[in-house]
Amino acid sequence: MFTGIVESIAEVMNVETEGTNKTFTFRSTIANEFKIDQSVSHNGVCLTVVAVDGDQYKVTAIEETLLKTNLGDLTPGSKVNLERCMPANGRFDGHIVQGHVDQIARCTQIAERDGSWLFDFEYDASTGNITVEKGSICINGVSLTVFNSEENAFRVAIIPYTYNFTNFHSLKAGDTVNLEFDILGKYIRRILGSYAV
Repeated sequence: MFTGIVESIAEVMNVETEGTNKTFTFRSTIANEFKIDQSVSHNGVCLTVVAVDGDQYKVTAIEETLLKTNLGDLTPGSKVNLERCMPANGRFDGHIVQGHVDQIARCTQIAERDGSWLFDFEYDASTGNITVEKGSICINGVSLTVFNSEENAFRVAIIPYTYNFTNFHSLKAGDTVNLEFDILGKYIRRILGSYAV
């Protein structure tokens, strides 16, 4: 389980295609703390470390992951947000994040607001996912608060720290991001849906 509090940014060094899978080599300042078999969130996607060599490590994404996330778009030089699993005795600073991306969204607009930034996103609402005003959303592994919640769109505000220490500073209008919707909202929607006539 994760919390959506990004620890570091990793850079893609190499991408190898193996059948329908892709193995990514990343470089990160925290890679030397990783262990083989460890789960690490990459832009909100939980992937298993399969090799570690100094400040570089490898993970493999299967076809299902590549189809439902933006990881398939990564090329050497791309940057991703990293978070290790939350320790059982850790402080819970964000919200419950599983590292299981629900779908992608497209950034439609970015506006600077004298020291902060507003990011607008659109997603395919036919999947049944919803946002809630002032509820939580995980974007590329970052725990954020939703506002201007609509059926297929929402906005988030980004403070300077988050902008500078995640890959939000490299996002442009038209880019895709990974979304994980709030797990509590998903369970409530499923329960209430079973009572619909």
